[in-house]
Amino acid sequence: MSDSLHYAEAIRARNALAATFGLMGIVSMAWVPRIPEIKDAIGLSNGQFGLLLMGSTMGSLVGAQLTGRLVHAHGARKVSIIAAIFMPLGLMGMGVAENAPQLFMALFFMGLGYASLDIATNSQAVEVEKILGRRWLSTLHALWSLGAFITALIGGAIAKHTSPRFNLVTIGIVSFFLFIPAVRALLNAEQDNHAAADEEAKAKIPLFGHSVLPLWAIGLGLFGGLIAEGSTGDWSAILLRDHMGIGKGLNASAFASFALAMIISRFLGDRTLDRLGPSRTVKLGGYIGGSALGLSIAIAVPLSSYSHAISLIVVDVGFFIAGLGMGPIFPAYILAASAIPGIAPSVAIARIGVIALAAFFVGPAIVGGIAQLTSLPIAMGLPALMFIFSGYQSRVIRQKKSIS
Repeated sequence: MSDSLHYAEAIRARNALAATFGLMGIVSMAWVPRIPEIKDAIGLSNGQFGLLLMGSTMGSLVGAQLTGRLVHAHGARKVSIIAAIFMPLGLMGMGVAENAPQLFMALFFMGLGYASLDIATNSQAVEVEKILGRRWLSTLHALWSLGAFITALIGGAIAKHTSPRFNLVTIGIVSFFLFIPAVRALLNAEQDNHAAADEEAKAKIPLFGHSVLPLWAIGLGLFGGLIAEGSTGDWSAILLRDHMGIGKGLNASAFASFALAMIISRFLGDRTLDRLGPSRTVKLGGYIGGSALGLSIAIAVPLSSYSHAISLIVVDVGFFIAGLGMGPIFPAYILAASAIPGIAPSVAIARIGVIALAAFFVGPAIVGGIAQLTSLPIAMGLPALMFIFSGYQSRVIRQKKSIS
């Protein structure tokens, strides 16, 4: 294939990735504005709801464990086509679930599809960056955040007028028919360099050992960030409703603020990563974002007894600052993993997925357990601290500013 044709195919794949990332944000976060209603309809306590969220954890672990080698052997496109079926199924299952086991299985399918599609598309995005000679990963993640923001905004607005069942099933059906043409436009195995991967790039790596210590260090940093991100999505609406007295619709504003800020910081993230470098970008984001998240909750919850309006502004500002800090963290850690010598990029991304992607789901479950023992405002201190830890762990990222 000529260089010009390969470049044109990479542009087409970049556009397909943009659509896929946006759809992933919409589907994975579509249920966030409806979480309080689903939780109440099934009759779950905070602790029970937290345990059910382990369904997503288990699904994501299975998906992450399988996907790295599958992408390395068969390419990202084939894996993405299969994974793109499971996410809409999981979302529709959440909408129609009438009891805890049904919700658990829906969450499992969502976690399985999300982790598999996330690893496959991030692996291909790294290859597309190499072909095009410039950073795109943070921008692609910005489109994920844009999808999540649109979902939170529209979901909150229509919450008073539609049932969770109609809302989630409709999004699931529409997204299914949009996902397939998008993922089919990705580069094939030969084009994205997985079928002809460098012989030195290892597809089989040990779970423990000196050779994979960098992956564990990177995975733990991402683990901290994703605990904060996942908990923000799954618990913010309940926090605002049950502990601040914020009504339906507006109780999704904290997550909407968080998602909007992530959109902004991720659209600026490619330039920021080149200017500051991945390590410094993650350090500043983790320290400032985690502090803002924790302080805003600590101030807004007691303040809500005196003024709902002012407390809502405080918590939304805090979540907005946290979103600005969170935006570039995931892309930075993904790029760091893909650049480790001697390990196939898809396998490296999958391994930190096993270590860290589960945090996106297990974090909210742990928060639920702590909330059951104490209170949700206290439990939300965990994601704030883990956010700060993610910034601290930035020291393991090799300081590489430019892709070229």
